[in-house]
Amino acid sequence: MPLTFDMPLEELKTYRGRNPKPADFEEFWDRSVAEMHALDPQVELVPSEFQAPPARCDHLYFTGVGGARVHAKLLRPAGSDGLHPAVVIFHGYSADSGDWSDKFALLSMGYTVAALDCRGQGGKSQDLGGVTGNTLHGHIIRGLDDGPEKMLFRNIFLDTAQLVRIVMAMDDVDADRVGVTGGSQGGGLTLACAALEPGVKLAATTFPFLSDYRRVWEMDLAKNAYAELQDYFRRFDPRHERENEIFERLGYIDVHHLAPRIRAEVQMSVGLMDQTCPPSTQFAAYNNITAKKSMLIYPDFGHEGLPGNSDSVFQFLARL
Repeated sequence: MPLTFDMPLEELKTYRGRNPKPADFEEFWDRSVAEMHALDPQVELVPSEFQAPPARCDHLYFTGVGGARVHAKLLRPAGSDGLHPAVVIFHGYSADSGDWSDKFALLSMGYTVAALDCRGQGGKSQDLGGVTGNTLHGHIIRGLDDGPEKMLFRNIFLDTAQLVRIVMAMDDVDADRVGVTGGSQGGGLTLACAALEPGVKLAATTFPFLSDYRRVWEMDLAKNAYAELQDYFRRFDPRHERENEIFERLGYIDVHHLAPRIRAEVQMSVGLMDQTCPPSTQFAAYNNITAKKSMLIYPDFGHEGLPGNSDSVFQFLARL
């Protein structure tokens, strides 16, 4: 097996992360989850302009933390009786929930499928804003100078868990058979969701983003999806006088710190040549998961399509 450009594989298998963890991390997320649980989500279903015989397709809207109206696509098997499983899907950075028809493989298994639109990205969800400083490039740093409660990814993480709770409460969904999945940003959100909603049973994540920010910085890979880290320092801390403070605050939205909360069984897929989400940052999350887990390793692949991975994810989720 070739060496990763990052660390030798044997070191990756024991690496647990570099980014500092805030002292009140657990209390912060306990408070945040309690805030989300206390909300009236005001769920609204609006029939979609897209309909096809195997499914009932609706736009699902709910009120998330901070009052934003959040959107997801919802597909339910037409004419099904009894309780059935469900899968919630999270998309990549800057994208959206995708086409209706690309959910039909899971739908064909008799599953309810929901796909979130992240706030302020490519879909229909609201980003109500109201933060200090730069909003031009990047959601990792959005709200960074206003305290952790204002950080956008804190709210997006909570949206993932809230959507799963809404799906689990549906009359035709078996709340004991719900899974989550996504790649890149969607992979990071998959881990965050499983950490914040203990009812999730299976979590399939592919090259997860949003992990171990300091490691990304030290590898000089604050580029591509992580470029906003460099942009932030250049604009607001050009001499890195607040570097430790900034990385510690980013620790609130670092999925490798959330990973020990996960109770779901996890399948993670990693490309050892990934220079967008470096392998060590992905292993940092994986190695902190204490639940049942497995990893699919692609030695020669980066942040790209992984042959056979979609089939592996499908078969994993079919166990629901």
